[in-house]
Amino acid sequence: MAKEDSIKLEGKVVDVLPNAMFRVKLDNMENPITGVISGKMRQHNIKILLGDRVEVDFSPYDLTRGRITRRK
Repeated sequence: MAKEDSIKLEGKVVDVLPNAMFRVKLDNMENPITGVISGKMRQHNIKILLGDRVEVDFSPYDLTRGRITRRK
């Protein structure tokens, strides 16, 4: 599996957790998932707040954890 084989979905941040982790409610799933800020977002100091719309990348192997790659 290559890096390009990730799944991208959009959702809304519903909870802020410690260590730059967030609980994200996806548009097409009823259970929230755990999202971590990607390295480039940390590097450029992009803040994510409660209620923000975000884009999340998933590995096909684990759909309960994802990487937040974009704030919309």
